[in-house]
Amino acid sequence: MPHAAFRALILGVVLACLALPVLALPVLALPSAAVSTAPLPTAALPGPGPDARVALIGVPGLEWSDVDASRTPHLWELVTRGSSASLSTRAVPPPDRGITCPVAGWLTVSAGQRAGTAGRGCPPAPTPRPDGAGATVPGWAELAAHQETTGYAARIGTLGRLVTAAGGRVAAIGPGAALAAADGSGRVAGYAGSVEALADLAPYTLIVMEAPDLAAAWAARPLDEFGVPATMPPPVRRAAAEAADRRVGALLGRLPAGTTVLVAGVSDVTPSPHLHLALATGPSPTGEPYRRGHLTASSTRQDALVTISDVTATAITALGLEQPREVVGRAWQDGGPAPVTPAATVAELVDADLASQVLREVRGPFFAVFVTVQLAFYVFAALTLRRRREAGSSGGEAPRDDAATSRVLATVQVVAVVSGAIAVSTFLAQLVPWWTLPAPMLSLIVTIVAIAGLIAGAAFAGPWRRHVLGPLTVVAAVTSVAMLLDVMTGSTLQVNAVSGYEPVTGGRFYGFSNIAFAIYATGTILALAGVSQWLTRRGAPRFVPLLVCAGYGGLAVFADGWPAWGADFGGVPAFVTGLAVFVILLSGSRVSVLKLLLVGAAGAVLIGAIAVFDWLRPASARTHLGTFVQQVIDGEALTVVGRKFGAMVGVTVGNWSLTLLSLVALAFLFLVLDRPSRWGASALGQAYALAPPLRAGLIGALTCAFIGFLINDSGIAIPAMALTVAVPLALAASVRALRLAPAGAPSPPAPPSAPAAPAERPEAGPRS
Repeated sequence: MPHAAFRALILGVVLACLALPVLALPVLALPSAAVSTAPLPTAALPGPGPDARVALIGVPGLEWSDVDASRTPHLWELVTRGSSASLSTRAVPPPDRGITCPVAGWLTVSAGQRAGTAGRGCPPAPTPRPDGAGATVPGWAELAAHQETTGYAARIGTLGRLVTAAGGRVAAIGPGAALAAADGSGRVAGYAGSVEALADLAPYTLIVMEAPDLAAAWAARPLDEFGVPATMPPPVRRAAAEAADRRVGALLGRLPAGTTVLVAGVSDVTPSPHLHLALATGPSPTGEPYRRGHLTASSTRQDALVTISDVTATAITALGLEQPREVVGRAWQDGGPAPVTPAATVAELVDADLASQVLREVRGPFFAVFVTVQLAFYVFAALTLRRRREAGSSGGEAPRDDAATSRVLATVQVVAVVSGAIAVSTFLAQLVPWWTLPAPMLSLIVTIVAIAGLIAGAAFAGPWRRHVLGPLTVVAAVTSVAMLLDVMTGSTLQVNAVSGYEPVTGGRFYGFSNIAFAIYATGTILALAGVSQWLTRRGAPRFVPLLVCAGYGGLAVFADGWPAWGADFGGVPAFVTGLAVFVILLSGSRVSVLKLLLVGAAGAVLIGAIAVFDWLRPASARTHLGTFVQQVIDGEALTVVGRKFGAMVGVTVGNWSLTLLSLVALAFLFLVLDRPSRWGASALGQAYALAPPLRAGLIGALTCAFIGFLINDSGIAIPAMALTVAVPLALAASVRALRLAPAGAPSPPAPPSAPAAPAERPEAGPRS
């Protein structure tokens, strides 16, 4: 076959493998493709069933640590017979503070989308003005207008409007509850300041009650420079929780039988954010009663974890109403089994908040230590390589490794392999409850380093350690497979991981985060480079490594983008392009602008197809991929893109440590490892000569990281984490190549487009 035709065939194979998921989508989506997704006008919404009734009890600031069998007996009883979970209350925070204020929490329940208030600090809820049997919220128009400036365009009044438009009646108890229950004009049909003031609850379809005791006690504390109250003393907090429990008991004692009861700690009442309480009893949206156990929702896909916007969706669907598109949450549903006793259930959920709090405390210091150690290691490795070059260049011949130099190089290689395994170890560390130990920061570091050491031990345990890409392949393969299995089984390792999801923040709870994607994609491409070298050395026909790389690479890309697994919108085009660049270079061909455009288009088509098929599912089953398609249709996509672009710029400009790490890692790669010496090829050039697929793998991984940086909102964090995998492993391969180089015979640099030919003789050379 002519060379040009062979290259065209290889490119076609790559694009075909990457397109396989697109061809499979119609089959996978058939059960839901027939569901109508046409918007339903409010007037056409089906009314609630004759017996459907929801009581939504909001207790701003209520945490699981506030619940006690003796002090809060009514809440304890709900735990005993209902479903429970941690509640992420992320709304629009006040300036310079990452908390959810009580008013913002109530407005988020009203809209089913993140909402907030103007100005600093946490303003009090406005006192409703009496209006017949109901009331009107003062300043409602200003609150509604402010939501257009937040980047989320929340439509406050959605919950109350839906219920009243369907013929239901709404009652609110307390100023905060009035914010959640008001209709689009800011009016609520029934209003009272206390449960006792409402003569009869039976006529109401939706009853929203505020238990403001914790919020009131917090508001009485001194304000900091941002207008946020200080932490409450424990006795004050306990007394407020007891008072809130009495209000809950008063309402529960008057509710008609068969009422769905939802209890939610709708906001923070501390200077730092927390996870809060979520409880549900009575009929669920499916009609079956909530059983004793955990709650979950498709918005999180995590057992015992739900969000504040899910509260709105649950109330709507429990009343038999159709959930509108502007409500982004998903209905609470039964999750996994809870521990046997209520005490164990509460303790488990308290531990979940503890993990989130410890994570927020250690994440910044961890990355500071991580970046510092990485920078110091690069400096040490650069000095070691320079000293080795100078030892030989002074005599005009290649350097000879004496015992001391050999030991130093061996140490550099081992540390480099451990460093390359750190990234995946930050996720595997979730297998150990490090946050419960006395010194969480030290425990986290020890756990991560220990797991990285175990991976490095496997990398040096077998005969593959003798080869240039042996340790690299093991570490990269563990990284790729571990991340793939995790995302296919619910992304549990990413929750509360130091480089994963933070439930309190509530950005995402499932699939691949941007940082996880960077680690996963880099590990996948480098692992495939190592596998290609192994197959080539075993004498496999030239097309076999290409097909293996395209096949597993296609699966990896599919897992990254498929809504049930990775659900990663921005990662797929970057991954497709990086993987295609790797395979094209592996085939011995060159990457041209036309080929880049083709593979970029393939990535865009792939993620577009996945997003469209996700959009074809019912709105309640969609992920953010299908939601984005609807936002495009509704003309809201520019708002989303603008918000994410702003986040990308903010991360890149504001996170100077990751920016510095990226620049130093790139400088080390190109100015140290890839810099030719006076006596021969660069260290990286010698590794290329012994293992040509390494060059293709590095270029493909760097291409993926660069494109991911441009199109994702995590900005510089993507290349920074990709480089923490790629550069140390490239260093390990380069050091091994130096140790395998025959004495006195410097190696020339590898040709720029050399095919992945066998390189058995050098690798079979003497070991130092």
